[in-house]
Amino acid sequence: MSTLLEARDLYGGYGGNDILKGVSLRVENDEIAVIVGPNGAGKSTAMKAIFGLLNIRQGQVLFRGEDITNTKPEQMVRRGVAYVPQEQNIFPSLTVQENLEMGAYLMKGDIRPRLEHVYQLFPRLAERRRQPTGQMSGGERQMVAMGRALMIDPSLLMLDEPTAGLSPKLIDETFVQIQKINAEGIGVLMVEQNAKQALAIATRGYVLATGANRHEDTGPALLADPAVAEMFLGG
Repeated sequence: MSTLLEARDLYGGYGGNDILKGVSLRVENDEIAVIVGPNGAGKSTAMKAIFGLLNIRQGQVLFRGEDITNTKPEQMVRRGVAYVPQEQNIFPSLTVQENLEMGAYLMKGDIRPRLEHVYQLFPRLAERRRQPTGQMSGGERQMVAMGRALMIDPSLLMLDEPTAGLSPKLIDETFVQIQKINAEGIGVLMVEQNAKQALAIATRGYVLATGANRHEDTGPALLADPAVAEMFLGG
């Protein structure tokens, strides 16, 4: 494997206050990397900083070995990095298909093969392609958000709390879909509140607290670590 994304010693935040205090992480090609930790740990902030949604004051982000620190989100998309935020990740008034087509706005040429590929991954979306997404369930809207991100044919998919607010059944389905996406050779970097389930499918896991790295290992190793379980996974 080779390194797809690497963040080195990131410092940054909002209004001159550093929320990130030396966060480092990496994602290898074809890998699922998961960031977990308590509320306020800086998990989502790290994702936003990497994707160019807030300024990195100190540190470096590399994508395929090239420095992309503070690159604008549109340029990240052009490089093949897709980001699905936790909130406001769909256009409620648009249909499923219109949402997916919006995801391909930077692509040139015929987008129909990508559209059909997304429908193969998410058959429920194919059935409801003409339905406004605002009328759909939370789990279905999350499928639309991930499907739209996949329309750019990314090499890295960044997901911020993809199972937030979902029922246990839909949480399970979402993790299955993430594994299917990863099996197609797409690297995944994910922030997730359902830490145990996320680490169970993770190649690599990071535990953050107060804006800094606390633990790093394979997903199974972190699950088996008593100190991690007691402090961050509810025992």
